[in-house]
Amino acid sequence: MTAVDVAVTGLGLVTPAGIGVQATWDGLLSGRSLAAADEQLAGLPVNFSCRVPDFDPTALLGRRLSWRIDRFIQMGLVATREAVGDAGWDPTAWDGARVAVVLGNGNGGNDQAQKEYDLLNSGRHEAISPLCITRTVANMLAGEISTDLKALGPSLVTSTACASGGTAIGVARDLLVSGACDIAITGGSESVCNPMAAAGFGQMGALSARVHDPGSACRPFDADRDGFVLGEGAGVLVLERLADARARSALIRALVAGYGASADGYHPTSPDPEGQGVVRAIHAALSDAGLSASDIDHVNAHGTSTQQNDLAEARALCSVFGTPPPVTANKSVLGHSVGGAGGIEAAVTVLSLQHQTIPPIANLDRLDPDIDLDVVTQAPRSHRLRAALSNSIGFGGQNAALVFRVP
Repeated sequence: MTAVDVAVTGLGLVTPAGIGVQATWDGLLSGRSLAAADEQLAGLPVNFSCRVPDFDPTALLGRRLSWRIDRFIQMGLVATREAVGDAGWDPTAWDGARVAVVLGNGNGGNDQAQKEYDLLNSGRHEAISPLCITRTVANMLAGEISTDLKALGPSLVTSTACASGGTAIGVARDLLVSGACDIAITGGSESVCNPMAAAGFGQMGALSARVHDPGSACRPFDADRDGFVLGEGAGVLVLERLADARARSALIRALVAGYGASADGYHPTSPDPEGQGVVRAIHAALSDAGLSASDIDHVNAHGTSTQQNDLAEARALCSVFGTPPPVTANKSVLGHSVGGAGGIEAAVTVLSLQHQTIPPIANLDRLDPDIDLDVVTQAPRSHRLRAALSNSIGFGGQNAALVFRVP
């Protein structure tokens, strides 16, 4: 157990439910999937996604900046600005050398890469943008945000596939505990609603094929689940040492009590069927938090809606908890934003602690008989929440578990 408590003082969200924390929270409470036909995926076997609606980067960021950066950076920056404002910080007034930026991303600038590949394949190499590289490499998510905020401390991107956002939050927490920074901007951002990603994940067999009813496609833990739905978005948290946050009378939304990471060492895409890697990550997070399994009142599950992942995660939760506490899965509403998912779901876990409310899982009509979980469905559930677990599971068997608790 760490001797230094770390507080969450700000949140920012850009998701298929809308721009801003309140829009996402309201969308999740509705319990309705946001998957819909996507004109950019027309002609592909899977032609629907969960896309952020009405996202106008020029209006949000200005013409010059939005032109310079790819969509995954644009969304990350919008969420970051909301989180920093929510925390009550003015970047022109802080000591930038003591501010770290640690963000997760799995795929870099997929949207820009798609455009450049099309130009190259058509023989127009001279039309490739001189900004091609800086728009596509993953590290520019942290680089551009550090520049925007004049955050001059450690600046890095973690890439552990679908666990990237969760990993980033754990690393940022550790930087604060070590004294390497005083403020950490952390979470994840991703944009994968493009033909390359849809074709690739589709060929892998990871996507739901419910093209005639996209709104029912993502159904974590349901007996009839058949894959996830591509999503996009960003979730950003501002972290500070609790003592520092209290000294400036900041609003303390929650504490990052524990972090655990592990590897399955099993398969490039399939999880360990018994979820033992996930079990190790959760136990490490609980030990780090100084809590026992019985202290956890809620689990925000990775819950992708794939056959293998959901079953392995359910087995892991039962192994750790015996009878797991109430479980939700935000991807049922928002889709799977890959490297952004861990940041979004961590922010939602904090909101659940604040509101003492668990959002429901959409489309869960019939619980898989092999899954023994207390799933929250149909409507939000009011519940006494003192501590909650946010679970992230990535390709390559990379797992991240975060424990949050009320301050």
